[in-house]
Order: sequence, then C-alpha cells, then structure tokens
Amino acid sequence: MSEVHVEVEGRTLRITNLDKVLYPGTGTTKGEVLNYYAQVAPVLLPHLADRCVTRIRWPHGVGGASFFEKNAPGGTPSWVRTATVPTTGSRAGTGDSDRLVFPIVDDLATLTWLVNLAALELHVHQWTVDSRGRPRNPDRLVIDLDPGEPAGLHECAQVALMVRDRLAARGLDCRPVTSGSKGLHLYAALPGRLDSDGTSALAREVAEELQKEQGDLVTATMTKSRRGGKVFLDWSQNSGSKTTVSPYSLRGRQRPTVATPLTWAEVEAGAEDALALDQFSHEEVLARIAEHGDLFGAED
Repeated sequence: MSEVHVEVEGRTLRITNLDKVLYPGTGTTKGEVLNYYAQVAPVLLPHLADRCVTRIRWPHGVGGASFFEKNAPGGTPSWVRTATVPTTGSRAGTGDSDRLVFPIVDDLATLTWLVNLAALELHVHQWTVDSRGRPRNPDRLVIDLDPGEPAGLHECAQVALMVRDRLAARGLDCRPVTSGSKGLHLYAALPGRLDSDGTSALAREVAEELQKEQGDLVTATMTKSRRGGKVFLDWSQNSGSKTTVSPYSLRGRQRPTVATPLTWAEVEAGAEDALALDQFSHEEVLARIAEHGDLFGAED
C-alpha cells in the first residue's frame, strides 16, 4: 500500500493509495479527488461549518460496496472537532446508546483526513451546533426535487420556479443547487425561530399545495410507484435526523458529478429547454467557481 505524509494546516496526515481509481467510468483517482476537495475547500468549508457530517464511503471506488458513516470512526485524530448529539429527531436521548459522535468539518485538515478515507459524499443536517456541540434550531429549509422517469432536470427546473414563488409568498428567498444525481435542491435561509418539526411542516405545506394545483407534474407523496413522470417534492429532509448532500460535495455516481449551486437564470433556461441544464462534473465546478465565485453564498 503506497502512502505519503503531507502537512495540511500544521497537521501531518498519512495519505494512502493516491493512484487508486475511485471513478472507473472516468478513471478519476483518489489523488484527483483529494485535489478537487483541496481546491473547492474555500467555498465548501463555510457551508460545512458547525454542521455534523454524515459520510458515504466507497473504499474500493464507485461500483464497489459503499456505506453510510455517522459516528467518527476508530482512529479519529484527537484534533478533529466532534459533536455528540442524540439520535432522535427530537434530540431527547437519555443515554450513551442514544447518542452519535459526529465529526465537524471546519478546516482543510479534517476535510483531507475524511476524503483520504474515501468519503466521497458529505451530507449535513439543516441545523448547526453551538460551540459546546448543542444543536440549534434549523437555519435553513431544504426541498429536494426528485424526478421520476421519464421526468428529469427539465421538469425539475419548471417545478423549482413554482417552489420559488411559493416560498417568496412566505417571505423566503431560496437558492437552487443541482443534486449531482438526478434532480435539484432548493434552500431557503431561516431566522432560527422554527424547530425541525416546524420547518418540515412548512416545507410539506408548500409541497402539498403544489401537488394540489399541479398534480400532473408534482407529487408530495413518498410512494415511489406514484412518481412516474412527476417531480417528487421531498419535504422530509427537514427532519432533525435527516441529511442532504452538501453543496460542492462529490457524488458517488458513474462520473464525478457535484452538487452544484446555480443561478436562477440557469434554472429558467432549463425550464424552457430540456437540453440547457445538466449535472456538472468536478472539473466544471472548479471552472464555475473561478468565474462566478460561490453562488450558494453570494449576496443578492
């Protein structure tokens, strides 16, 4: 097993198997994945700050076995920040068995350490923790637009404009992000007055309203058999126990696509033209950042 020792922000990290192919479809290696995350870190880390991170790991690359990991793994360096939180959505656990110890990825060294473990996907909750690791109320709402075949990004873009209008009517501005998989995610910042149940109820209200008005295109029902040709508005990811892939995270797909922030002009173009919008590769995302900066964190 080849390995090198690198210095990252004053931490010495043991990096292994840089030449291992993690994306067989494109030949993308672990070294290239590490390089992507190092380059994207300035815009990624602010969106991971103070959030518990669930990882999906592919030790043998995409196409091999993968697994979700919530707890910090054995051998976690002592300098990695962690937060111990209850496992339930209400966060009311009483014993050690009811609690999880998540890593918090707030620096490049921690990010590099996790990516070296083949953690390709980084998923986070809609809430953050305070300096003592205690969960706060959600600071954002998310709605996942998941298309059922033959619907795709074109239909998601059309529905995203509807969701934007419904949220705006409630005084909320939202930002679009490709999922890096099939659909789109819409995020709206919240002032922190609602708990996770309240945020879920608000997202569900919007989803069911659109299902009632646009039932030929929109469904708020989780039953997969009812999603054919429609866009499922998944409001449930606002639950305190649920996570969504972070903006700028890679996905474990056949090619190294990324959850990519968009402009509303791009969504509007995608709603008009089925060929105008697609999922972006990691190389395209780095080029977009060089041109536009961080669209997810940009001021209006």
